[in-house]
Amino acid sequence: MLPELLVSQIAAGEVVERPASVLKELLENSVDAGARTVNVTLDEGGMRRVQVEDDGEGIARDELPLALARHATSKIVSLADLEAVSTMGFRGEALASIAAVSRVAISTRNHGATHGCAVHAEGGTIGEVAPAARAPGTTVTVADLYFNTPARRKFLKSEPTEYGHCEEVLRRIALARPEIAFSLRHNGRVSRHLKSGSLRERALALLGRELAQASVPIEAAGGMRLRGLAGTPQAAHTRADCQYFFVNGRYVRDRVLAHAVREAYAELLHGGRQAAYLLFLDLDPRAVDVNVHPAKIEVRFRDSRAVHQFVRHALERALAPSAARAPVAYATFSPTGIQAALALAQPAAAYQGFMATAAAPLPTAEQAPPLGFALGQLHGIYILAQNEAGLVLVDMHAAHERIVMERLKRALDTGDMARQRLLVPAVFSADALDVATAEDNRTMLERVGLEVVVSGPNELTVRSAPMLLASGDVVGLARSLLKEIRDYGASQMLAGRQNELLATMACHAAVRANRTLTTTEMNALLREMEETERSGSCNHGRPTWYQLTMPDLDKLFLRGR
Repeated sequence: MLPELLVSQIAAGEVVERPASVLKELLENSVDAGARTVNVTLDEGGMRRVQVEDDGEGIARDELPLALARHATSKIVSLADLEAVSTMGFRGEALASIAAVSRVAISTRNHGATHGCAVHAEGGTIGEVAPAARAPGTTVTVADLYFNTPARRKFLKSEPTEYGHCEEVLRRIALARPEIAFSLRHNGRVSRHLKSGSLRERALALLGRELAQASVPIEAAGGMRLRGLAGTPQAAHTRADCQYFFVNGRYVRDRVLAHAVREAYAELLHGGRQAAYLLFLDLDPRAVDVNVHPAKIEVRFRDSRAVHQFVRHALERALAPSAARAPVAYATFSPTGIQAALALAQPAAAYQGFMATAAAPLPTAEQAPPLGFALGQLHGIYILAQNEAGLVLVDMHAAHERIVMERLKRALDTGDMARQRLLVPAVFSADALDVATAEDNRTMLERVGLEVVVSGPNELTVRSAPMLLASGDVVGLARSLLKEIRDYGASQMLAGRQNELLATMACHAAVRANRTLTTTEMNALLREMEETERSGSCNHGRPTWYQLTMPDLDKLFLRGR
């Protein structure tokens, strides 16, 4: 039989990996206690001290020693409670494990009590409960982590690294509980102060404007509920460092959920770009097992397939609107000092007086469509259009790419890829490997509408091309597809890399820069964008259009100043 202290120290190895692990357990206790304000204090990245003070319900005097005992918890009393746990903590082993490898002090007061109380523990030895003067709530101080297990202390990293982990833990808890106000002090200085507010306000404070502004709200229900913010392609990162998923308020890392999100973004992000999102899945606690990992960061769903499909489809619906229904992508400008230097600013009173005497514009016969009507082209690259809000800027190549890709996708899904025989077959030189690839994968190429035949030892000929691409660069398309087949295989191209295949095809068919379009052609492109899903971004995740409102333009020209 192992000594009780050694048992607790072994448990601490699973639960208390670093100061951030301590902070996580203490913050979860504050959340479970119904706190509305939580103050965190760290010294030396948490290695010297981690302190959490809250205004929660507190701990009764006679229960205070039990708070430091192993497997003593008031959150569950039966197996049924464990199977439907709704609190952040439930095992009753965290504080005991922490106390086994540190010096712990707890002071607390019930909201209904007239006096507070306190208890100290050092290396697993619990002291006597003593009176303490304090406001309602609880303060837990954990000092000198691993002071009695120096071998474990050697594995701690530098102060900035440990502080960074602590800050990330606070970020996760704060994102899940925007109704709670948080503050963080490190080495005596205030590092962060978060007021209670809405989810979007909390996201803005912790994740920046990129996600808070370039995102669509998620709200879906059906046996379970998915809510939060899903970043548009413009908010994507090169690393997966802005991905937060919570299940019943608990931050988790789950393969099922991660895969569902990747599938939902599959047609929007390519080239290794990573989606940014802040999502919350709420479901019956009995439908998810949170008692899987000592740190409670992994979960197991009773019906993982149903969860996967629900999350994936909810995100796809939110991310798929056409330009007519998608959130507006607003451009931002910072006026230079040139206008001011030239003394072009107008006094506000004079400007308002002039506008008051100006004739009101005549009402239009019909309401302008979402992307408005084309005014002209800029350097053969951008379409300028006027809508009710102001000026719309469209990257015509990027927009046409998305339109063509969505058409190709529908044709490939239905097996109806219309082909057009080229009036003049396109002949191009090829090495022996390309020739062999074309011969071996003739059926796959025909399925995507491309007829490529061998016309010589080092020569291939394109006789037919997809009707949507026949006027494009068919030789470039054939070369690209042959390379993709060599790199990944034909079966993978039509399965796991179908979106990449279609993106390659669409890129070769889209209108090129410096091509002059008529007004009719420009308006036709705008109308197609309004009807095409995911037309707010191209096949590579770049935006296809931006909106400049009239107030934006007034600000740019210093009107009204």
